[in-house]
Amino acid sequence: MTAQSDITFRYANRADLPAIVALLADDEKGKTREEFTDPLPDAYYAAFDAMESQSTEALPNKYLLAMSGDDVVGCLQLTLIAGLSRRGQLRAQIEGVRVSSKVRGQKIGEKLIEQSISVSKSLGAHLVQFTTDKTRKDAHRFYERLGFVASHEGMKMTLD
Repeated sequence: MTAQSDITFRYANRADLPAIVALLADDEKGKTREEFTDPLPDAYYAAFDAMESQSTEALPNKYLLAMSGDDVVGCLQLTLIAGLSRRGQLRAQIEGVRVSSKVRGQKIGEKLIEQSISVSKSLGAHLVQFTTDKTRKDAHRFYERLGFVASHEGMKMTLD
């Protein structure tokens, strides 16, 4: 059992990819979308390398990890986006929030979101946004409890 106070945070490196993909697949939606095999498909490494090449200190595009000792127990992708709307305010985009099914219910997700907000604020972001699947009712309650408001309707189009 992981104690909430034992959680630390750091950005992911390439060696963390198997743990990240395992978390992405450890989920009702993710188990049908991810390919968690050994070895991992090269596409995951190519995507991680692309994120790293786009990332700067001021505008990161990184995976933030929640760590319990040496174990990755949670993750999310945090991307800061410069834009013209809202008088040129910087915004943070969160994607791929996951907490290991082995430690859910221990407020690790809450701490991970709080850490991502803290990082975003420290870099000058004025808005944090994300999308969440409409079927994830528990996740919606979780985000609302943290102060997020479902203010927009998101849309996606899969490109083949």
